[in-house]
Amino acid sequence: MKKMKLLAVSLLAACSTWAMAQQPIVIKFSHVVANDTPKGLAAEYFKKKAEDYTKGKVKVEVYANSTLYKDKEEMEALQLGAVQMLAPSLAKFGPLGVKEFEMFDLPYIFDNYDQLHKITQGPIGESILKKLEPKGIRGLGYWDNGFKSFSANTPIKQPTDLKGKKMRIQSSKVLEAQMRALGALPQVLPFSEVYQALQTGVVDGTENPISNLYTQKMFEVQKHLAMTEHGYLGYAVIVNKKFWDGLPPDVREQLEKAMKESTDFANRIAKHQNDQDLEKVKKSGKTTVYNLTPAEREAFKKALLPVHKEMAPRIGPELLQQVYADLAAPSKAAAKKK
Repeated sequence: MKKMKLLAVSLLAACSTWAMAQQPIVIKFSHVVANDTPKGLAAEYFKKKAEDYTKGKVKVEVYANSTLYKDKEEMEALQLGAVQMLAPSLAKFGPLGVKEFEMFDLPYIFDNYDQLHKITQGPIGESILKKLEPKGIRGLGYWDNGFKSFSANTPIKQPTDLKGKKMRIQSSKVLEAQMRALGALPQVLPFSEVYQALQTGVVDGTENPISNLYTQKMFEVQKHLAMTEHGYLGYAVIVNKKFWDGLPPDVREQLEKAMKESTDFANRIAKHQNDQDLEKVKKSGKTTVYNLTPAEREAFKKALLPVHKEMAPRIGPELLQQVYADLAAPSKAAAKKK
């Protein structure tokens, strides 16, 4: 009888071990925007690819729209291991102590996506991601959203139109300096609180890529949008380094493959998504969309470019010189044509 009991216990233990071995590795992927934004769509794309490539060894749980953590909480949650993957906006890393990321917040540093991708897909972008590792974070890649434009309840055609306006920003010293350069009053607010703040008049306006303005319904409470496209908003996909390093090598290799494809997907759809959402904003009839003349655009540039010099000591003068040199150099495609 005793032998039978021991056999039963052994079998139970073996079954439990087998069951545990079959349990998928869970990746909780938290973000603060809607599912139908470039980041939201890319997160769902990564989930599908990761689960397919690992043949069920990994389960990705995507939590959109701040349903798991708000943007003020998510970074600490990642470092503590409560969540495994995030895609915070690049402005979030300055307050973490990695000030090089604030280079991406500089107004008018990139004129287009080609210039942007020279940095995010090149050695400079990679070296900036590596600076997260001492913080217990591994950077996996950059995902685009798009270029930001100013909105408010009064027309915006020149820099002085924002003077005295309370403008919502992310927590970023560069964005504070940007708003001050326009005579505006920067107001730091979590993304999830922006709609209500605009609705109740806590702030007068904001800056966003069009996909955020549309999916968060901010256009319902902003009468005017000026297509300044003055700054870039993108994300770094990051993981808890201890979690990532502890994955079986074959699983990590498949996840890296899934992430590379998801990054290509995210950056391929970003501009298209923003263009589509701009048409939806126009059709809503709630927001007047204004396209700046070349002279008006130059006036905004003239007002905002001094922010580069002001912020250089904080971001790193050497880094900025490297970025300027890379942007000035001909692209590989252009060089081949010659």
